[in-house]
Amino acid sequence: MPDINPLLQQPEWRYIDHSSPGLYFSPLLSFAYDDTFCSSVGSGESAPVIRTWVHAPTIVLGIQDGRLPFLEQGVAFLEEKGYQSIVRNSGGLAVVLDEGILNLSLILPEGKGIDINRGYEAMWNLIQLMLSKFDVGVEAGEIGGSYCPGSFDLSIGGKKFAGISQRRLRGGVAVQIYLCVTGSGSERAEIVREFYSQALQGENTKFTYPTIVPSTMASLSELLGENITTAEMITMMLKTFEDLGARITTPPLSNKELEVFQYNYERILKRND
Repeated sequence: MPDINPLLQQPEWRYIDHSSPGLYFSPLLSFAYDDTFCSSVGSGESAPVIRTWVHAPTIVLGIQDGRLPFLEQGVAFLEEKGYQSIVRNSGGLAVVLDEGILNLSLILPEGKGIDINRGYEAMWNLIQLMLSKFDVGVEAGEIGGSYCPGSFDLSIGGKKFAGISQRRLRGGVAVQIYLCVTGSGSERAEIVREFYSQALQGENTKFTYPTIVPSTMASLSELLGENITTAEMITMMLKTFEDLGARITTPPLSNKELEVFQYNYERILKRND
């Protein structure tokens, strides 16, 4: 059992579950929600937040992806494959969302002295605790050949199943992870590989986009040899926090949060337009 990261040991967590309704609304709403909770957690109006979200097939592009020389051709390819595309407001490059990918946000007050690595390490630690019963080593470190590579890629046996990003806004920190739970990790990677092929068409660019090797990625179900669902992962997560002694509450958004959410959503819509 790994040591417990102090950031996970909050007396109360406010749980927001968008794992089912998220299939029926735009992923842009998810980024607006996380920005909203950054504000309310940062100001002390809300307890730290855990939010789970799952969306219909979407490729979430990073800001650098928006500068690809043949972006329209790349997006047209994604549409042919049944994926919508959006641009997120946090760092990184293209990632896949679909029914087999669970996204998890931990939103904490920045005033607790959370530097960037501490936020990443807390999420890594949470996933280690959630998967502790499987007796596998969950490693953190960049997996070359994966999509959206980063220093806190999570892998088992050298194959990436998750990536972590962070967003800091109005005194709050949102640590976000996408967990490839079911399906084929390599097939998802192949979609992103072809997207870059269509959007680059061999042209040299100032920014170096990743050369994707699909075999570097897998789902947790593939890696563990068990059919695990996103719902089961959520249950593991909630049990982990309960085992840490946390109280889980589920209050709805306040009127002020609803106003801030509407502002954030309109801002993200303008950026994507």
